[in-house]
Formats: sequence, C-alpha cells, structure tokens
Amino acid sequence: MQYAAVPYRRTEDGVTEVMLLTSRETRRWVIPKGWPIRGAKPHASAAREALEEAGLIGRTGTEAIGSYRYDKRLKNGVETRCKVEVFPLEVEGQRKRWREKGQRKLRWFTLLDAAQAVQEPGLRKLLRQLDTLLPDEGDEEE
Repeated sequence: MQYAAVPYRRTEDGVTEVMLLTSRETRRWVIPKGWPIRGAKPHASAAREALEEAGLIGRTGTEAIGSYRYDKRLKNGVETRCKVEVFPLEVEGQRKRWREKGQRKLRWFTLLDAAQAVQEPGLRKLLRQLDTLLPDEGDEEE
C-alpha cells in the first residue's frame, strides 16, 4: 500500500489543473506518492510526499478520493504490485527548496492532458473524473 497526493489548483476561470512530476528512474509522469510513514495518518503521508517530491504546500483532504494499482520495481530489481490510495491536495504554495528539487520535472496540466500523460490506467481514469471527486470551491470554508 502506498499513499499519493493529487496536487490541484483552480484557475481564475474555474479550470482545474493538476501538477504531475516525473519519476526519478523512468521519467514517467506521475503524482507524488510513497510508502506509509510510521505514526502518520494516510493523508499526512500523502502530503509529506508532495512536499518532499515537489515542494508543495496546501490543504490535504482526509478521505481518499480513489485508488489505482501499478507495478513498482524495488531496489533489488523485483517488481511488486502496489495499491495507491489517492488524496486531494489543494495547492496553496511551493517552497523555494525541497528534498528532491532538481531530481524531477514538475508541470501543471489540464485534467485531460494529465490523463493522457500518465501511463497507469487507474490513475488516468481518476484524473479524468477528478472534477467530480473534488470538493466544490467554497465547500470547506464556512
């Protein structure tokens, strides 16, 4: 099991965009994800990955909005099937420095372009449906 954040923002005209980043080994477009952090709730682990991999800061939803599976190549060369639970991360900013800066490319995509850029079918489907899975603007602020 891994936890991931799907970093998103809404443009002034209401279009949802997501940030994708390249994986370090294969350079595929992915979302920030990683192994659970001991003692941290799943959504906090997802937020931590977004910070370490892309320097992103924001509000993370506490409920997963979906999941997908992919084959992860471990350091010993063995491939293992991973399930990834995905949490929304409304991006509020980006740090000037972060742990993996310079190791990955980062880019904002429209949902359609993001869905076309990723390889994992389950993630592609989740990105295509993202607008229906995210909270409406203003829902969280009372």
